[in-house]
Amino acid sequence: QVQLVESGGGLVQPGGSLRLSCAASGATLGNYAVAWFRQVSGKEREGVACMNSYLDITYYDESVKGRFTISKDNAKTTMYLQMNSLKPEDTAVYYCAATTLFSRCSIDPIRRPEYDNWGQGTQVTVSS
Repeated sequence: QVQLVESGGGLVQPGGSLRLSCAASGATLGNYAVAWFRQVSGKEREGVACMNSYLDITYYDESVKGRFTISKDNAKTTMYLQMNSLKPEDTAVYYCAATTLFSRCSIDPIRRPEYDNWGQGTQVTVSS
């Protein structure tokens, strides 16, 4: 099993940028489908972006498409979420997740339980 630790959250003004990192230990992310989810208190955890375990194909929720970019480093030990043009509605706790149960990633809420490796979360607050 891989262990995941997020970092990079914080307070940013609307229109600003942040890059979240998710460091993997115990295994590399090369064989994992990976994803970023976010959760606002009292609401369901929602998927924002994911990347297949092969060919690094990516998928994005419509609310972040064109603003967020998911990536992995060449060593496959860290995944990132670059967030640009941030909006107040992006405020949430962000979680990274990984799974080997499927190779084609998904941000469908129905498939969220199939991500069996999760980080502890990092708070992102977008406010002036």
